[in-house]
Amino acid sequence: MALVIDYPHGISAVDSEYLRPRLDAIHLVIDNGRCAIVDTGANSSVPRVMEALAAKGIKPEAVDYVVLTHIHLDHAGGAGLLMARLPNATLTVHPRGARHMSDPSRLVQGTIAVYGEQSARGMYGDLVPVPRERILETPHGASILLGARELLFLDTPGHARHHVSVVDSGSGDIFSGDTFGLSYRELDCDGKQFVFPTTSPVQFDPEAEHRSLELLLSHKPGAIYVTHFSSVQEVERLASDMHRLVDAHAELALELRDAGAERGRLLQEGVARLVLGEAERYRWKLPARQILEVFSNDIELNALGLEAWLDAQS
Repeated sequence: MALVIDYPHGISAVDSEYLRPRLDAIHLVIDNGRCAIVDTGANSSVPRVMEALAAKGIKPEAVDYVVLTHIHLDHAGGAGLLMARLPNATLTVHPRGARHMSDPSRLVQGTIAVYGEQSARGMYGDLVPVPRERILETPHGASILLGARELLFLDTPGHARHHVSVVDSGSGDIFSGDTFGLSYRELDCDGKQFVFPTTSPVQFDPEAEHRSLELLLSHKPGAIYVTHFSSVQEVERLASDMHRLVDAHAELALELRDAGAERGRLLQEGVARLVLGEAERYRWKLPARQILEVFSNDIELNALGLEAWLDAQS
C-alpha cells in the first residue's frame, strides 16, 4: 500500500517510491470531491497514485487535473500513463513543456544523455504521449478552478526554464516542484527542517532562481510543498538558506571553471562539502557516510548541472 501523508486543507502526499522511499512526493489536492494531482513520479509510480485515490474514495473520473510543475521525468515521467487512466483529466504544463508531453521523444533522448540508455529505461520505462487536446498550457498568471478553490500558476525558472509553481487558494500554500529545493524528512533534527538546491542539468540559472524564490515569498505561504519531500514550514528562514546555497553552488562552479578534465570530479567533491556543511549547521544525526548516501544522486546531478551552466556561459 502506498504511503500517504495527510495535511490540512484537503492536501495529501503520496510517496511515489521513485528510487527509494520518501524521495519523491506526488501531491493530491481534493476539494468538494474533485481532485488535482501535482506531479506524477515515473511510470512505476502510477499504481501508487491509483491506490491512494481509491483509499480516499476518489474515482478516476473525479480527477480534473494532472498538474506538472516541470517536465523532468521524476516529476512528469508517469504523466502519459496516468492520464490514460483518468478519463476526465486535463494535463497542465508550462508552455515550454507542452510539446514534450505530446511527443516525449526529445525528453527520452535528453534523459539517456544524462543517465545512459540502460539506466534511463530502467528508471522511466517507455513514456506514453498525452494527446494534445488534453493538454492545457499554463503561463504565468494562468489559473484553474478545482471545486471551490483556485490554483494560480507562477513562472518560476531557475531550476528549469519550463518550471511553474502553484499557489493554492484553499490553503494559501504553494507547490514548488524543485524551485524551493529539496528537503528529506529523514534528516529533520529536533523538528528543524532544511532545504538544499537542486541544480540538475541543463537549465540551472542562479539569477533566475533568486528571483523565483522572492516571487514565492511574495505570496506569503504558510507552507511550501516540495517534491523531494513534501511540506516545509518556516518558509522565510528556508528561503534565506536557499539564497545562500544557490550562491555557494554558483561560486563553487566559477572557482572550478578552468579545472579541465578534473572539473566534474572536483564539482562533485565541492557539492558534497556543501551537503556536509549543512549537516553540521543543522546537526543531522546520521554519520557523514550515510548522509552522502542519501544525497548521492543529488550530488552527481548538481555537479552535472553546474558543468552545464558553465558550458552555457563559454
